[in-house]
Order: sequence, then structure tokens, then C-alpha cells
Amino acid sequence: MAITSANQLELLQTAEAVAREKMIDPGLVVEAMEESLARAAKSRYGAEMDIRVSIDRKTGKATFTRVRTVVEDEELENYQAEFTVEQAKQYLENPAVGDLLIEEIPPVEMGRIAAQSAKQVILQKVREAERDRQYEEFKDRAGTIINALVKREEYGNVIVDIGAGEAVLRRNEKIGRESYRNGDRIRCYIKDVRREQRGPQIFLSRTAPEFMAELFKMEVPEIYDGIIDIKAVARDPGSRAKIAVISHDNSIDPVGACVGMRGSRVQAVVNELQGEKIDIIPWNEDQPTFLVNALQPAEVSKVVLDEEAERIEVVVPDDQLSLAIGRRGQNVRLASQLTGLDIDIMTESDESERRQAEFAERTKLFMDTLDLDEFFAQLLVSEGFSNLEEVAYVEIDELLVIDGVDEDTANELQARARDHLEAMNKKALDAARELGVEDSLVDFEGLTPQMIEALAKDDIKTLEDFATCADWELAGGWTTVEGERVKDDGILEPFDVSLEEAQNLVMTARVMLGWVDPEELTANEEDTVEEEAEA
Repeated sequence: MAITSANQLELLQTAEAVAREKMIDPGLVVEAMEESLARAAKSRYGAEMDIRVSIDRKTGKATFTRVRTVVEDEELENYQAEFTVEQAKQYLENPAVGDLLIEEIPPVEMGRIAAQSAKQVILQKVREAERDRQYEEFKDRAGTIINALVKREEYGNVIVDIGAGEAVLRRNEKIGRESYRNGDRIRCYIKDVRREQRGPQIFLSRTAPEFMAELFKMEVPEIYDGIIDIKAVARDPGSRAKIAVISHDNSIDPVGACVGMRGSRVQAVVNELQGEKIDIIPWNEDQPTFLVNALQPAEVSKVVLDEEAERIEVVVPDDQLSLAIGRRGQNVRLASQLTGLDIDIMTESDESERRQAEFAERTKLFMDTLDLDEFFAQLLVSEGFSNLEEVAYVEIDELLVIDGVDEDTANELQARARDHLEAMNKKALDAARELGVEDSLVDFEGLTPQMIEALAKDDIKTLEDFATCADWELAGGWTTVEGERVKDDGILEPFDVSLEEAQNLVMTARVMLGWVDPEELTANEEDTVEEEAEA
């Protein structure tokens, strides 16, 4: 088959028809045709030749050209597509490396095999262009809701038609009790769009928390307009969910707006999610207050927050425990997801028992170490004293407010406490030296003898050893492993050393050893302060 004037226009007509059918740029189809014709010409003239084809976008005329490039003598490898400066002088005036010699060659007759090959090239190019168009269309739609038509089910995964292609609703992204038949229309959340070898892969979800947030945005105009913000969503798909909202307009109740007149707005979302019960929670910047809201409908008596560990302790009335925990722990689990905190729930009676145990433990400590009777030791604990250091080094006026304590008694109490602490310090220091601790660590300011003993037991015996420690190794911390928060015990954690204090101690040791320039350290601290101020 030759590309004659009779079928030149037919090329452009074919390109237009294919482009319309596949919804791609006609220019891409013409480029595919040019490449296929060039490949057919190479099979006729020689595979090593650099043959290019240009199709006129108006007339459809195909022009075949042979291109040769001028290269350095030592770089000449392909004699059919390259030639040296000396050789080029026969064809070009003052040739230079990189110049091109373009010669028009006769069109080729395309046999059956060449025509079939050209067809495959065009189909492949069209397919790639179609995939690119589909990816470009959907990559920016990730994070939105789409209407889809169920086509088939494969190994529990639902394949759906989204108009310009197919998408996958994986088995673990379906709401548990939902089942679909061919032809069903469903709404899904576009969770991810990936460009893969076999074409763009579009992954949908009906269990993602973002799906619920987008549904509320569709049903509640105030959310769509930005007057109300969705701050957090936690779901047990198909069963129960909690959503935290806040209003930027004091005249609008965020919870009421999301519920709607007679519950119409929230009911529309519930119906879409197959009856999933939804608790709408007012969001609050104060985490304990927010948690109290999140644990609704249970009542909360007291909240104790440990910000460093990102844990929170909640005390509820005895008759509210099962309600706070929920069926199979559902309520507290969703509240934990919503707040991003680990939650420990205990009853008032459990907390009372714990307080009594702590009271008894501290009473015994003062009885044993200060040689006091039970009544006097209980007085100290009742006034808020929890350890010997507080008794030994507190201002004497704070002891004098205790009933029955005069100045002589207060001085005696402090003397006994200091004597006991000195004895404990000497014992700890002796034990540390027996373990091989060097004076460089003993003389380091900021570590107590008990801390030094604990470090020695962990084979940290010199200032150099201490300087190599990470702050979390000393103060402890939390690590997330496979979605679960795991506690890392710190060597100095029993002594209430915070992460910031541990970091300061380690950096001080590094400065003393000359590992860190103190001027650079000061400059970094100033930069950090400036960044925090700007934020």
C-alpha cells in the first residue's frame, strides 16, 4: 500500500475519527501514524537509518526524509545515520559537529506485514494517550466523591464503571454488610489514583473517614461554604462513627447545622452509609474538654492529661463505665481515634482505691525514713508532700502550716530527711563506683547519684558514653509499630527526667567534650525561637 494523493486526506480523517472516539488530541494520533510509517520505511531501507516521516496537518501528505548527523571522528558508530566532518563536506558547506543533513527519500510501498506493524504502533500510541488522558483527568479528583456503575465482582473486589474507564472498590474498602449487583449505582470516595504499567489504577473507598466528611460537605451548605469545619472523623464502618465540627460564626451551632431540620441532613448521610450511627461532636482546642465531648453519651468525672506521652486518663462514675467503653470497646476506640490520644478509663471507685494505695505508700515512706508515727506521716501526705526531697528542701514556712509543727519540729524533720538522702546518695555512688563509673560522669552537673547508678547498670560509665545517648534513651518515649503505640522505657525515666531535660543534659555533655560548638548551638536555638515566633 502506497501513501498516494487518493488516500492522503483519508489519513487525517482516520486520525480525527480515532481521536473523537477515544477523546484524545488528534495530533497524538497523527504522531503515531508518523512513527508507524517511519518504522515501515526502516524495514525497507535499513533499520540503522534515521528515517523520519512528517504528515502535513492540512493536506495529509506524508514526507519521508533520511537524517544524518555530523559527529566527531572517534564517535562515529552508525555509518547509516552519522558521518564525520570530512565526509559531510561533500554535502554541506562548512559543516560542524551536530549539523544535520536532511534528504527526502521516495515513499515506501507498505506490504501486509508492514501495514500490520504500523497498525500495532498506532493502536499502542492511542492506548498510551488514552491512559495519559484518563490519569490526567482523575489525578486531581482524588479526595472527591464519584458516582459509579457496578460492572462485576472479582475475588471480593468490585469493578465499577466511572464513565472514562474502570475503577476498583477493594474488598476491605466496602462497608461490611453491603452487597452489589451488576448495574447498581453507588457513590464512592476516590482514595488514590496511580500511574501504573497497565494504565492508571483508580482505587475507591466507602470506609474511609474522608468519605463521610465529603458526604457531610454535600449535605451541609455551611461546611461547603467554609463556615463550619470538620476537624476530625473516626469510623467503625457500617456500625458507628464520630465527627468533630467547629463553627467560625458564633451565631451558627455546628452540631445543629450538621443534624439539620428534624435530622434531615445527618439522616441523608446515615442512609448512604447503610444505617451507620453518627455522633456529631463539638470540637474544642482544649484536649480534655474535647475528650469529654468525644466520649458522649457517657458522663466524665475527671480527666488527667499526659501531653508528653499523648495519653489521657478518664475517670467516670461506676454506672457509666460500660457506656464509656461501649460495645466491644467501640466508644472509647472511636474517641481515641478522634482525639489522637491513648485513653485509659477507670471508675471513681478504682481511682479512689488507687489514691488510697498511694496515700498508704507515701505514709509508710515517711514512717520508715523519718522515724515518724502513722498520724504524723499521714499529716505530711495530706499536706501534699510526696517524697523526701520535698520535705528536706522545702521552705520551712510550708512545714510550719501543719498543725502541731513548730520551728524546732520542722528543723528536725528537714535534718532527718537530709541525713537519709545523704546516706542514700553515698550508697548509690559507692555502688556506681563499684560498677566502674569514672569521675567524669560523677562530676557532671545535673545527674544525681541514683541517676549515675542507673546509668552504670546500663553500662554508661563515662561522660563520652553519656554524650552518645539519644534523649529518648534517657527519658523514654513512644514508638508507633504497625499502627500500635509502643512504650520505650528510658534509663532516667524513673527519676521524672523529661525529654527536653534529657536533650539539654546530652548537649551539655557534648559541648564539654568539644563535640559541639556552643556558638553554633546558640545560633540554632535563636533560629528555632524565631521560627516558633513566626509560626
